[in-house]
Order: sequence, then structure tokens, then C-alpha cells
Amino acid sequence: MKISKLNVYPVKSLGGISLQQATLGVRGLAYDRHWMVVDQVGRFVTQRQLPGMARVSVRLESDWLVLEHPEAEPLAIELASRDRPRLTAYVWDDACQALDEGAEASDWLTAVLGDLRGSSLRLVRFDEEHRRPVESRYLQGEEAHTAFADGYPFLIASQASLDALNRNLAQKGLAPLPMNRFRPNIVLEGAPDFAEDGWRELAAQDGRYRFGLRKPCQRCKITTVDQASGTIDIPGEPLQTLIQMKTQPLRPGAYFGQNATLLGGAGERVSVGDELQVGQ
Repeated sequence: MKISKLNVYPVKSLGGISLQQATLGVRGLAYDRHWMVVDQVGRFVTQRQLPGMARVSVRLESDWLVLEHPEAEPLAIELASRDRPRLTAYVWDDACQALDEGAEASDWLTAVLGDLRGSSLRLVRFDEEHRRPVESRYLQGEEAHTAFADGYPFLIASQASLDALNRNLAQKGLAPLPMNRFRPNIVLEGAPDFAEDGWRELAAQDGRYRFGLRKPCQRCKITTVDQASGTIDIPGEPLQTLIQMKTQPLRPGAYFGQNATLLGGAGERVSVGDELQVGQ
């Protein structure tokens, strides 16, 4: 089994970046979900509320985070930490310390995405001094924390599982979906479909790093958003099909992929083509 794709999403719910290699950190791949769009009270904003966020593409340059949209000039944010106003940003029930990226970023986002129920939008950066712990009841002796991801530092998915989903969609006369509907960090090939749901650990064959697979990922409305157009063409799919497939027989809902923590290997490089093995 090997890694076939690596993806990082520097700004939560905006476009992803496909990589050939990345640096592993306890909070996830370098720069993953390091920024987030919030409303005026600091509440996180995602494609659940604004599907058009998918149309904002993201680039990482040597010194800049660059956001691009077909209807605006690019926005460049300096990667180096700066003296920025601090605020509290909220992801679900978690209050996180964050840095406000300023009026220019706010104006740019509000112009290309529109306001949210009358609220302008802001771009915030995760305060690296802040620690946002992963829900402890799913951990198995390790400590874990994350940045602005929904709850875990890594999301791991399998190409065979997507292929199985697409076969079920085809039986309904629906077009196959690309993996970007599920926004994983690490995509695997060479394992049976949904085998990942039975794994506890996944490790590089040479032992340089290890992941703990801790919780099946319950999927939401974002999987219904076309990540190229920012539109929802078939409401309810693929969620309805995943529910019918009962990928998690004991859990109600739609599940695809595994939320994971880093058990060892912080600072190591992970690359497309790395051979992996299932741990005990």
C-alpha cells in the first residue's frame, strides 16, 4: 500500500493544494488549516454556508499565502508571523486564539464571497502559541492537538473506497465523484475498499512516522459541493448513497475516511509514493 496523493488546505474550506511531499507536524501537514474565514463574531465560516468558497484557489509561495478568485485581483498574505490583533475564533464548540489578518483581507473575502447574513468576513491565522486538543475520548493513550481542522490533524482516505462509492453512484445513474469532494490530506492506494475503517495504526514501511486512526469521519453538506464550480448540482449526494452503503453499520449517518493523529515522526517528510503498512 502506498500514498497516491497528498493535499494541504491552508485556509479552511477554500481550495486545496496538491503536493508531492510535505512536512509532518503534530497539528497536521505544514500550513494545513492554518487560516480560517470567520464572521464578525469570530465564528468559523465554511462551504456549508457559502459553497462559493470552493472557487477561491490557494497558493503557497516562499514568503506568501496567495488567494485567487476569477473575479478579483489576487490577495497576498505574508507567511511570516506579524504583530496582529488577537481575537477568539470559534470552530464548533472550541474557542481558539487567532490573529486577525486585517482589513484588506476582510474586504477581499467579503467582495468575492458576499456577506454572511449581513456579517462581513475576516481572515484569521491560528495562534501557534495556542493549543487546541483533540477530543480525548477517541485517543488511545497519545496526546493530540490540531489547528482549524474540524477536529483532527489528519484525514486519511482510500482510493478503493472512493471507487466503491462511485460504483454505487453509477447504479443510480450518477456521475463519478473526484476525491476532492472529501478534502483528505492523505490518499492511499493498494488497500481493499473501506479496509481503513478497521485499522488502528498506519506507519511508513521504514518506520519514520506513524499515524493513529482514531475516528471515522462523518460527512456533511460540503461533499455535495462541486469543488471546481462551488455549486451543488445534486443535493443530498453522495451523502444518501454513503448512508445506504452502511460503511459504519453501528453509526447512523454518512461516513468516509478516517480522522487520524500523529503517533511519531514530527518533522519528517511524507511523500507521494511512500510505502505504508498497517500497525497493531
